[in-house]
Amino acid sequence: MSTSPAVEKALREAMSRLITGRPQSTDGKLTKENLYREAGVSRATMNRATAVMAEWDVYVADHGRRTKGESKRDTEIAELTAKLRKKTAQCTELQHKLEAAATVIAALHHDNEALREHLASRDGGGNVVPLARPRGEIHDPP
Repeated sequence: MSTSPAVEKALREAMSRLITGRPQSTDGKLTKENLYREAGVSRATMNRATAVMAEWDVYVADHGRRTKGESKRDTEIAELTAKLRKKTAQCTELQHKLEAAATVIAALHHDNEALREHLASRDGGGNVVPLARPRGEIHDPP
């Protein structure tokens, strides 16, 4: 038993709406349940439309069950995930550099303190004396 041309037309229009991501009465997922609900026919009537069901099966086999909107969304998610992964790697690299710089600064601070102590023990005052006057200085400071 076959279906009427009107039923086949309704199913093809429903299939087109689902494929293009413009459903009118379903959530838009590419399922047979959405196809017959979108077309406004029963599941049994849909199953009797063998030509339309063959077209549906070929489309789903070729393109999967994702709509164009879902495919676009998934592509955007994949791109954003890749960007996030790259930025996370950059942040990790910068964190390592920051930690290395902090270690060097701490070592330099320790060396500076040791030198000050050495100078203090050597001349008794611990004052650092400049070797030359800065440029532009005309007279001795008070």
